[in-house]
Amino acid sequence: MGAELSREDGTEREIIITGEDSQPERESEAKQEEGHPHEHQSILRTTDVPPPIHDQLSAGVFLSNRTMKHWVEKESKKCFMIYARGLSITWDENNSYWQWLTQKDAPSDDASVEMAELLNVCWLDVHGRFDMSKLSLGMTYEVAFMILMRSSGYGWQIPQEHKENLKEKPRGDWIEIKAGELSTSKHKEGEMEVYMFEHGGHWKSGLVLKGVLIRPKN
Repeated sequence: MGAELSREDGTEREIIITGEDSQPERESEAKQEEGHPHEHQSILRTTDVPPPIHDQLSAGVFLSNRTMKHWVEKESKKCFMIYARGLSITWDENNSYWQWLTQKDAPSDDASVEMAELLNVCWLDVHGRFDMSKLSLGMTYEVAFMILMRSSGYGWQIPQEHKENLKEKPRGDWIEIKAGELSTSKHKEGEMEVYMFEHGGHWKSGLVLKGVLIRPKN
């Protein structure tokens, strides 16, 4: 299997996350009961207030119809996950080759995302693009595919570019397959491209693709 990273110049874009201001409704009412002029009852009614935007970003915000997730780590470091549905996967709509799974990425998520499970192909080809202007400046990022190997998987004995032998990887757990690194600065713009492929001509099965993880390197 191969994984690699490339970059090409493009037009810089800006993403803005906004939320509607929410003002809690408060109502208090003093009620004097007959015969008890000095006894009052106070009633307070409130509506649910969404957490501050910083707390939302720490937990993660879904973008682009849940094909991407954005969150912020300490020191305001921006991180992203491009889910499988946001990637270009050859033959992904042919249910003889791939099937789509729907599940939560994390227990704290309020809704599910789509992940792709490889049933049987001889030509594996996954391609993704990402606008570098979304990333924090002056940092080195690492890019990795998040995958899970089924215990019944086969056909992964021949490593390709970037040389990852999936036959030797643990089964049943999410693992990272590193594609590369990139550095960001105001002088570097455009799109990053990332690929995962295996064109060995033999049939493969048992790989579940969550997506591409983009996070600052420690």
